[in-house]
Amino acid sequence: MNIVTTENNGVTVLEIEGRLDGQHAQSAENAFLALAAEGKKNFVLDFERMAYISSAGLRVVLVAAKKVRSLQGKLVCAAMNDQVRDVFEMSGFISILETAETAEEALRRF
Repeated sequence: MNIVTTENNGVTVLEIEGRLDGQHAQSAENAFLALAAEGKKNFVLDFERMAYISSAGLRVVLVAAKKVRSLQGKLVCAAMNDQVRDVFEMSGFISILETAETAEEALRRF
């Protein structure tokens, strides 16, 4: 897993590449929480290059969503492939998290 972080008009974009699974969940969570500790509160999670997400990865997304809510910010999950979208749908996350077809669309929502 690799995470590339960029800023776009006050929105922090995290491009997650590879597998967000039990092996990588803690480092992904730590990276997100470090950004939130810096005062960032608006995020796009760009899943375009994510190959796989496990239940441990879903937990990271849930931690991020709860943290953003406590900061009164906004989180949009973007560019899910079919496998990732299926996991979000089966877990019920698709109905509780804001999603966008692309990272560009997600950025327009801020």
